[in-house]
Amino acid sequence: MNHPTEPRLRVAVLGAGSWGTALAAASSRRHATLLWARDAAQAASMAATHENARYLPGISLPQALNFSSDLDATLRSLQDEGARRLIVLGVPVAGLSALCGELSRRLPALGLQDTPIVWTCKGFETDTARLPHEIVRQAMPGAIGGALSGPSFAREVAQGLPVALTVASTSATLREATTIAFHGAALRVYASADLVGVEVGGALKNVIAVACGIGDGLALGTNARAALITRGLAEMTRFGVALGARPETFAGLTGLGDLVLTATGDLSRNRRVGMEIGAGRKLADILASGITAEGVRCARAALNRARAINVELPITEAVCAVLFDGVAPMTAVSALLARDARDESADTDSPLDPSLGGHL
Repeated sequence: MNHPTEPRLRVAVLGAGSWGTALAAASSRRHATLLWARDAAQAASMAATHENARYLPGISLPQALNFSSDLDATLRSLQDEGARRLIVLGVPVAGLSALCGELSRRLPALGLQDTPIVWTCKGFETDTARLPHEIVRQAMPGAIGGALSGPSFAREVAQGLPVALTVASTSATLREATTIAFHGAALRVYASADLVGVEVGGALKNVIAVACGIGDGLALGTNARAALITRGLAEMTRFGVALGARPETFAGLTGLGDLVLTATGDLSRNRRVGMEIGAGRKLADILASGITAEGVRCARAALNRARAINVELPITEAVCAVLFDGVAPMTAVSALLARDARDESADTDSPLDPSLGGHL
C-alpha cells in the first residue's frame, strides 16, 4: 500500500530467483508489484503458499505480492495512466540478453517502451566479456536503464533486515523510480551516475571472494584474507578506472562494501566455492552439487577483457589458474606471494624499483 506522500508506482519484477523474489517482496510492501517466474509451476506454488520454496525456503512473502508466469500479462499490469512504472530484471547475466530481446519485442506493442528498466545481475558475460549495461544497450537501444547493486544477501533482504543499495544510471528518471520502489524502512537506496564503476565492482568482488574462500579453505588466516580484500579492491579499482569508472565509486557500497560482504559472509556462494576448492575438492564436483557462483562464471571473461586493455589482475589470474588450468591452490598462492615489491598507491601496480624485474 502506498504511503500518502509517495507517487503511485507499479513494479514488474522479472525473474523469481532469490534476489528477484526478495526485491519483489520489498517493493510490494508499498507498491503494486507483480513477480514473474518463467516456470508456471513455481509461480502457482508461490501464489498458493506465499513462499518461494525453491530459493527462499521458510520465508513468508507479503500477501500484497502477486505472481504470474505470463510475461505479457505481467507487462500489461504496468499499464496504468495514473501511475509511474518500473521493470526490474532479476535474472543472471547469462539470461539477460534473451530476456531483453523478449522485452524489445513486447514493450513497444504495449506502449511501454519508455518504462525504466533496472537490472540486478553482477558479472561479465561469459562469451563476450560484456558488462550488463553493454548487453542491454545492444538488445534494447535507447532503453532507460541502470543497475541496482550493493552489499546484500537476498535472504536477509527478504527477512526485512537492514541493507543499503546503490542504483546507478545516467538517467535521473531511472534513479528516482528505483528509489521510490525500494527506499524505506530497513532498505536504503543511494544514487550514482557511475554505471561502469558499479558494475565492475559487482563483478570483480565475486572473483576476489572466491580467492578469499580459497585462502580460508587453506587455513591461511585472517591476515591473508585482509590482504586479499585490500589488494582485491586495488585490482577492481584499477580495472574499473581503465574502463572509464570513477575511482571513488570503489570506496562505496558497490566496491568495498560488497567486496567485504561477499569475501567474509557465511551466505556467500562465491566464498563457499573457494573454501571447497581450498579444502581439496574439484570444481566440477562442487558445481555438480548444485552450488552456483557468479565469480566462477565470469572470472575468465574478466581476465580476458583486462588483458585486452593491458590491465593486470593478479588475483583474478590466480583464481583462473586454480579453477580452469589445474594449478594447485598453494602453488597459486605462492606465485602471488612471489610478486615484486610495489608502491601501494601506484595505479600502474609497477615495481618499486624497475631493476626488480618484470611482472608475473
